[in-house]
Amino acid sequence: MVRRRLPSLRALQAFEAFVRAGSMVRAAEELCVTHGAVSRQIKALEQQLGAKLLTGPRHNLTFTPTGRELAASLSAAFDQISAALPGTDASEDLIISSPGTFAMKWLIPRLANFVASNPEIQVRIVEDDGPVEFGDSGVQAAIRLHKGAAPSGLKATAFLDHAFGPVLSPALFETAGGTPMQVLRLPRLHSETFPGGWDQWAADVGLALPPSAERSFEHNSYLLEAVAGGLGVAVTAWAFAQADIESGRLIAPWGFRALASRFTFLRPSLAKHPIADRFAIWLLAEGRRSKQPPPSLFETGTFSRLVV
Repeated sequence: MVRRRLPSLRALQAFEAFVRAGSMVRAAEELCVTHGAVSRQIKALEQQLGAKLLTGPRHNLTFTPTGRELAASLSAAFDQISAALPGTDASEDLIISSPGTFAMKWLIPRLANFVASNPEIQVRIVEDDGPVEFGDSGVQAAIRLHKGAAPSGLKATAFLDHAFGPVLSPALFETAGGTPMQVLRLPRLHSETFPGGWDQWAADVGLALPPSAERSFEHNSYLLEAVAGGLGVAVTAWAFAQADIESGRLIAPWGFRALASRFTFLRPSLAKHPIADRFAIWLLAEGRRSKQPPPSLFETGTFSRLVV
C-alpha cells in the first residue's frame, strides 16, 4: 500500500474554512479558534506545500493561482467526507440570510415554485439585513441590496430592480381628496431601518415637504401594516408593497422611482455550492417574471406645478 503524503488536516481545514467564509475572523468563528490561529495554520500549510496560497495585505487577501486551485478542490473533498458520515441526511440544505420584510413580502410567497421543482432541497431563511457573515450559523448565501461590482471574495447575482415611493390606503387617499398637496399633509410614517426615506424621495422628485405629523416604526413590516390601517402615508420599496398594491390594500399615487441598488444574491465565490447556484438561477427567473411598478395616478408635470 502506497502511503499518502498529505499536509496537516487541521491546516487544510483552516484554509478550507477561510475559502468559504471569506475572512480569517469568520473562519475562526466557525472553527472556534482565534483568527491568529487560522492565519498560523495557513502559513504552516504554505510551508508544508512549499507554495504561497494567499497574497496581498491582511485586510484584502487574494488567492495565488496555487491557492485558487487548492481551494477549488478542498471544498468538494470536505463535502464528500461530510456526505459519507453516518447519519448524514440525503436531503440538502440551503441557509439564506435575508432582510425580514423582503423575505416575508417577496421571497417566501414565491418559494413554493422552487420547492416544487426541488423537493429534495431544504431552504431555510434567516432574518438579517446587516453585513453578510458567511460561516456564522451555517449561512451559505445572502440577499442584500447592493450596487456596483461584486464585493471582494463574493459571487453576486443581481436579480431584482429596486424602486421606492409613497403608499397609503385607498380609504385615506379618498379622505385626503385624492390631491397631491393633501396627501403630502397626511401623517408621514417611516421605519427605523430607512429613516431618510421621505427626504430622499422628496429630493429625488424635487419638492419640499409640507409640515406634517410623523410616526416611526421599528420594522418595515410594521410600517406597512400601519399604512394599510390608515395611520398615514409611507415611502417604501416596490418589492415590499407589491402584493398589497395588487390586492388593492394599498395604492401608490406617485408610482415608484428606480434606485441604483438592486436586490442581489451573494455567496462566497470560491466555495462550490451547486444548490446555491441553482437558487440564483431561480431568483433570476422570478425577478424577470416580477411585474413593473404602476405609473403615477397624477398627471405628468404635477411636481413642477405643486405648491406646498
